[in-house]
Amino acid sequence: QVQPVESGGGSVQAGGSLTLSCTTAGFDGSLFTMGWFRQAPGKEREGVAGIAVNDYTEYAASVRGRFKISKDNAKAILTLQMNNLKPEDTAMYYCALARGWLPLLDEDRYHIWGQGIQVTVSS
Repeated sequence: QVQPVESGGGSVQAGGSLTLSCTTAGFDGSLFTMGWFRQAPGKEREGVAGIAVNDYTEYAASVRGRFKISKDNAKAILTLQMNNLKPEDTAMYYCALARGWLPLLDEDRYHIWGQGIQVTVSS
């Protein structure tokens, strides 16, 4: 089964930037909603950013203005640009996909998940 694969995670100091990528080959970006989710130790997974089939985007309040989600359908890549990172952004980040239209930050509506990648922000 085709599975999205995340890359670009790592460790950075507070105030720094990271760009996460997710290969989405096999999933038509014009048909699939895509999103980024994260889970910190001891916390529930939460929606970070989502992008609809028409490129409409939505962000969690905690990252709005700092993170940007985008996709390149031709290259089959989903990207999350993360700026001004904070220690509270430390988490495992997952990309997820679902066919059709759905609430962008509702993880229960996504059924295709990557394995996740760690992002650590030190103070």
